[in-house]
Amino acid sequence: MSLGNHLFHARKKKGLSQEEVAEKLGISRQTVSKWETDETLPDICQSKRLAVLYGLSLDELVEFDIDIREIQEVIDRTDEEVSDKMDWTKAWSKKYPILVQYQNEVDTVCYMAELDKLLNDLERKYGYSELDSFLVLKDILASLWNKRKKKGK
Repeated sequence: MSLGNHLFHARKKKGLSQEEVAEKLGISRQTVSKWETDETLPDICQSKRLAVLYGLSLDELVEFDIDIREIQEVIDRTDEEVSDKMDWTKAWSKKYPILVQYQNEVDTVCYMAELDKLLNDLERKYGYSELDSFLVLKDILASLWNKRKKKGK
């Protein structure tokens, strides 16, 4: 996504018009339009002011991704009680049917025993809580997945 596109989405996410942004920054609406269409670029001072106006860091403004930001906001708003009520397998199985299918095919007891050993090892060696051990193991699996994707497996 281009910088102009980032600026457009960040402005829209904040619920501001081009006129409102222009007024707050002391510039013309046409200048805001030119930034958002990649005709021109804001200078560093204007970029800093835009970031503040949109409630973003300068890095976030340059790399603004509305989908990722919205997902992060949902995560931040979800408390533990709601999360505990959520059937994550059911929710994700709509996108990944294997999450339901494997339960009738895989001998999960064997895999659970191996994973339990790994979790206990993390707790014992590093003093992690049970939850922290699960999160670390999940993160290790995600890293392994990303590594395999890069190899093209």
